[in-house]
Amino acid sequence: KDVIIRNWDELQHIIFKGAWDPALMRYRTNFIYRGLNNAAYDGMVPKLNRICGYKLELEDSLIRNFKKYAYAELGNYHSFWQTVTLAQHYGLPTRLLDWTYSPLVAAHFATADINQYDRDGAIICVNFVHLKDDLPQSLHEALSEVNSNSFTIEMLENYVPNFDKLKAISDKPFVLFFEPASMLDRISNQYALFSVVSDRSKTLGELLPKDDDEYCYRIVIPKECKLEIRDKLDYI
Repeated sequence: KDVIIRNWDELQHIIFKGAWDPALMRYRTNFIYRGLNNAAYDGMVPKLNRICGYKLELEDSLIRNFKKYAYAELGNYHSFWQTVTLAQHYGLPTRLLDWTYSPLVAAHFATADINQYDRDGAIICVNFVHLKDDLPQSLHEALSEVNSNSFTIEMLENYVPNFDKLKAISDKPFVLFFEPASMLDRISNQYALFSVVSDRSKTLGELLPKDDDEYCYRIVIPKECKLEIRDKLDYI
């Protein structure tokens, strides 16, 4: 569902509505965010599916060749999940989608490109805590044991060391979220995490319940107010 805002104040109202957690005495939500500079763009489709949709098996070759030719950039990063994270950073088509815990970081990405100021922007908001309940039992229990809603790379290495093992856990496609190690300043500065779907032929949008804003909604930023929001973000 779309929520159309008209100015900075309405954006603040929407992103912080219901965010106060009396138990923590802090503003925290169950949502994560993804900013799009063009609202017409389907932000739930990973680069792999957009570019290699005709032959998704190319994913295996892409990762293998990235490890081969990006040897210097990989340095001390040897795990599969570290490799895929770095590949995503350098623009390789992967099944990962970038997200942030910060709605203001997402607003930055929705308004940063001045060449898109003739188009509406958007912020996709997904309740990743709700999606945790749809995980296979073993993965759900792994998160519950550490009282977390997302995986670390170290946890993934123990439970699902690669994409093949991820898919083998369940015949039913599912999505999990993981936080990359702070391998790059860009990752830590953006409060980043990634989503990954167990079946590369499926996208996150296909797994979400339809028309249920408890799981997902979209804040549309009309082109007329992009500059105001961009200008005020620069003060933060």
